Amino acid sequence: MALDFVLPTIHDNADGSWGPSSSALEMGPLGYSAYSKFDKVTRIADWHAETDAGASNQRGRQQQQGRRQGREAYGAGDANAFGYVHDEDEKSFSLVDNSSRAAARGRPGGLRGRPTGGRGMVSGQRGPQRGRTIGAPQRGGYGWRGRGGGRGGYGGYDKPQRTRDSSVAIGPEWQVLEELEFSRLNKLSMGVDEPKTLESAGTLQGYDKAFDRINTRNLKNLEIQERVRYNETTTEDPIIKKLADQKAATVFATDSILSVLMCAPRSVNSWDIVIERRGDQVFLDKRGGAPFDVISVNENAMDPPADSDDLNGAASLSLEATYINQNFTAQIIDPKSKPYTPAPNPFYDTAIESEPLASTLYRYRKFDLSIEEDEELDLIVRTEVDAYLGKRSHLITVKALNEYDPRQQGAGNKALDWRKNLDTQKGAIVANEMKNNSVKLARWAVQSYLAGAELMKLGYLSRANPRDAQRHTIVGLQSTKPLDFARQMNVSLNNGWGIVRTLVDMVLKQPEGMYILVKDPNNPMLRLYSVPEHAFDEEEEEELVHHHQPEEDE
Repeated sequence: MALDFVLPTIHDNADGSWGPSSSALEMGPLGYSAYSKFDKVTRIADWHAETDAGASNQRGRQQQQGRRQGREAYGAGDANAFGYVHDEDEKSFSLVDNSSRAAARGRPGGLRGRPTGGRGMVSGQRGPQRGRTIGAPQRGGYGWRGRGGGRGGYGGYDKPQRTRDSSVAIGPEWQVLEELEFSRLNKLSMGVDEPKTLESAGTLQGYDKAFDRINTRNLKNLEIQERVRYNETTTEDPIIKKLADQKAATVFATDSILSVLMCAPRSVNSWDIVIERRGDQVFLDKRGGAPFDVISVNENAMDPPADSDDLNGAASLSLEATYINQNFTAQIIDPKSKPYTPAPNPFYDTAIESEPLASTLYRYRKFDLSIEEDEELDLIVRTEVDAYLGKRSHLITVKALNEYDPRQQGAGNKALDWRKNLDTQKGAIVANEMKNNSVKLARWAVQSYLAGAELMKLGYLSRANPRDAQRHTIVGLQSTKPLDFARQMNVSLNNGWGIVRTLVDMVLKQPEGMYILVKDPNNPMLRLYSVPEHAFDEEEEEELVHHHQPEEDE
């Protein structure tokens, strides 16, 4: 027999407001806490409930939303009326372990191995034109297009983003294999042991210590030095060809190319590295007329030099900086010093060339980039040093920073005049250069480290007249140890080696052929493309024809 069902008493709220009627509030000692429609109603036992801070923020948003919509947030002040808190016990209790765990830092590309130490490799490209330069500027000797990348910091958020050109025209048949964001590259790390110097060639002379006495009260003019200096690409180096034939390493490169890759996350301008895999060997190379042949100016500034053809445009300033570095490096040589020539310059042909050589010693050094104990992965890099100090006991590299016009765009915010302030406020000037030329200075420090140089000599050169880019004055000099300078700029060598190893692993997974790594001109990322084998042959032929054409009289 069915049981009788008795309908419970329903308290109707006659006034139509939200919540129970006044009669329902007469509940004895239990009490009642008002609430709002916008309060989050959860389960009685909700193990996925938000944290105290999250729930508080949620309630605040709900209450604020109710006020914006013209409704009162009922119960806003009584939300925790019945909340039980036991500080000592509850805070230490958790059903599921939500404690943060330190992210395991793996080897680049998921590699595992010993925490420090690794073996390296080098790569290059098919034969571009010879990189011969002399002290005086050459018309048509440099080609550089485009700026790229993003900038951090504040102050430029309201300016329209500049659209920049890529350093190389991307062919329609090129295939994207990998995309590497700078945020990912910054997390890579790999330790590398001390390298071995396999061979040395070229002629090295002593440093003239008289340049250490130059200051703003004792200036010296920059002089044009008619001396030949070479910046050959990897695959055009006869010593690297010999070492590659001997299977002395897996990867081959030059210090200029390798430093760009190791400092990639700092770069703003677009650049590219041509990579060729031949069998089990990888060559990192440059194209003819690539940005590696010139030096950027204030690339990392918040308001960099404009992409114009005038005196203070980005391309003109880069050509000027390259011209200054070539001449300054040759000028600081002591003509009375004894030359050191362990082997002849591999690029100088006495049968067809007669100009005197600039002081340069090429050191071919092998780095071990392996991870596992039974792995063999070596990198041979051609490095350069510019002079020696003392009785060849200290090898040094020489670089030059240049000031063009502190009032012009890209010179830096409220830049100090070097002629007036270098002696008294050198720290502020150096800090400004580190900010505006972060990638350039980082590359110089890495190149000096790769070469095994004990000292870096940084010259400060200013235009004799802000409107004349041909005459310059040396206003000061600074000596620093490469590793100390790298630490001062927060340059991580382990991060650089991690980037190199990651790229090499990517290429070794691909079949034999030609590839190119391009820095995106407008985004902080790198792209690895697969390209046809003869993709750059026509471009190289055009460059060679251009460089062999006689110059017209001005």
